[in-house]
Amino acid sequence: MQSNKGRDTTPELAIRRRLHALGLRYRVSVRPVVSVRRTADVVFTRAKVAVFIDGCYWHGCPVHYQAPARNAEFWLAKKTRNQVRDAETTALLQAQGWRVMRFWEHDVKSDPDAVTHDVHVAVREAGLIGGEGGAPRTRSRNRAGPGGSGAEATRPASS
Repeated sequence: MQSNKGRDTTPELAIRRRLHALGLRYRVSVRPVVSVRRTADVVFTRAKVAVFIDGCYWHGCPVHYQAPARNAEFWLAKKTRNQVRDAETTALLQAQGWRVMRFWEHDVKSDPDAVTHDVHVAVREAGLIGGEGGAPRTRSRNRAGPGGSGAEATRPASS
């Protein structure tokens, strides 16, 4: 279990490289809200956008999760706790005005550019970056649903 990474996973690095190449700057593996003991994978503090890239196994992807044969009760309880915590984290952050974006590991692996595009659009919609990055996709891969929480940043971009 020690070899399982909590951060800097291959899907996270793929997204971070692409976001950085677009000129976006972010914080890695930090608490979006200091008083809430949960960390997001990529955080845009001024835009109030928190990005989570959830592993298919650990978070119970409906497409790829396969229950282990050994110690099945333990792993089912673990997966369920993770899913409850994910939902609670999303609700807590949205209540604080954050836009929460959740992506499955397989989404990043299959089309990292689409995930990067969705994050870029969310940050741009917060009004902190300009330019033409294209309109939001009609079929969002964001697990929180299209539009996330709908919360917009209240601080204008500084010059």
